[in-house]
Amino acid sequence: MLALKTFRKFGFTRDPFSGDVVKAEDVYLTDDTRFIAEYIFQTAKTGGMVALLGESGSGKTTIRRYAIDRMAGEGQKVRVISPRSIDRTRLTASSICDAIVRDCSNEAPCRTLEGKARQVERILTNSSRAGYSHVLMIEEAHDMSVQTLKYLKRFWELEDGFRKLLAIVLIGQVEMKLKLDESKNWEAREVIRRMEVLELTPLGTGADVAAYLDIKFSRLGKERAKIIDDSGCDALARKLYRQTRTGVAYSVAFPLSVNNWCRRAMNMAEELGADCVDAEVVNSL
Repeated sequence: MLALKTFRKFGFTRDPFSGDVVKAEDVYLTDDTRFIAEYIFQTAKTGGMVALLGESGSGKTTIRRYAIDRMAGEGQKVRVISPRSIDRTRLTASSICDAIVRDCSNEAPCRTLEGKARQVERILTNSSRAGYSHVLMIEEAHDMSVQTLKYLKRFWELEDGFRKLLAIVLIGQVEMKLKLDESKNWEAREVIRRMEVLELTPLGTGADVAAYLDIKFSRLGKERAKIIDDSGCDALARKLYRQTRTGVAYSVAFPLSVNNWCRRAMNMAEELGADCVDAEVVNSL
């Protein structure tokens, strides 16, 4: 966290990285993340299956919130269905049915799975004919069982004529790639073959880091270059590169990591008495 002396040095009265996204304009979008957000938005409207994967702190939840906010802001008649089960390993076809019933109607879910299935189809059909689209969004989807993943096709196949009744968006960490590997989970191939997979990429360059921090600091009326200059952003991007055992370099400059390292660099700048965070400050960490 930022030290109190750091707040005073840079003139902050609150942490620029806490509660930092409260509206769409606060979201930093690269060409890649803008495409991903648009893809999820269109999937929710038209019906499809997509998995959004990313490392911890890569911005998956922010992209989900951005897509939902855009739907609401544009007056789209899209009902977002979000199962509330905390333990995703226990998420079942039955609990997904319950979520659809509760999020799309005022009815109580039926007791039997057969009753739930008929109830879900009726509710979604009536809602669709009233002009609504529906999207099932499951976060922490990497914890889902393969059996539940397999059953998602049954939900996706619900139709009223040629119109799909339900789109499916899975949001999870990169280990979900293993569950979406047909060679390892042959029994779920019908879903895997239809699931589009999108993966969030890091802020790999100093220019990316600078553009990201521009938004964070401008929200508080501060000029980024007076807090961390271009050389500091370049050094921060280099600091967040790692190497595999075979010597291949890769970036881990995801938003959460950039936030944490920027806090550390700002604290270091205060300790060293530097005017701002530059390459020398970052390299001293």
